[in-house]
Amino acid sequence: MFGDTLASQRNNTMQIDVNPFCKKRHLPNSEYSHFDGSWDDLVRLVQDHFDGSDEGIIALDVPTAGFFSGVTKLGAECKLQAEFAARREGEEPYVQIRVIGEKSPAVSVQVILYSHETLANTGDESSDAEWEIISINAWTTTKGKEGEPLTPVAMARNFLEMAGGTKREYTAKQFTEAIIFWSQHAMIG
Repeated sequence: MFGDTLASQRNNTMQIDVNPFCKKRHLPNSEYSHFDGSWDDLVRLVQDHFDGSDEGIIALDVPTAGFFSGVTKLGAECKLQAEFAARREGEEPYVQIRVIGEKSPAVSVQVILYSHETLANTGDESSDAEWEIISINAWTTTKGKEGEPLTPVAMARNFLEMAGGTKREYTAKQFTEAIIFWSQHAMIG
């Protein structure tokens, strides 16, 4: 218990900031997952659950209270809309399909953090903090990331090291599972 207290105190002094990319995307009125608290509340939550890492990218599991998912399973009653747009300036545009509807409370959540060094390698750091929160991934299933893969476009951007991507290798099976999943699901728009 004493060790837990020390870890909590150490983590609360760890410098964590929220990257502007996250602040622009993860809002209540966006199609992406969001946290229904302040950015300061999110930083404190991350500090409370941060267990340290030598990796440059961390997917941190956090409690689900206050988080909402922007993904839903498609059905015959769903109304869809399409848009051809880039996620942000400097990235290639692509066709984005959205469902018109409301977000659902999350069943599992991961907050994605990048180290200062990782962000500095691509010029995407926004502060001198040790870590920056880049993304809020909230799911409507307990399978979380195992049941909800990245979109095929996000995987391709990563695989090909395109603007906005972080170099990753994927198997043909992972790409295929992502295509099947996203042919039956969409983000709320």
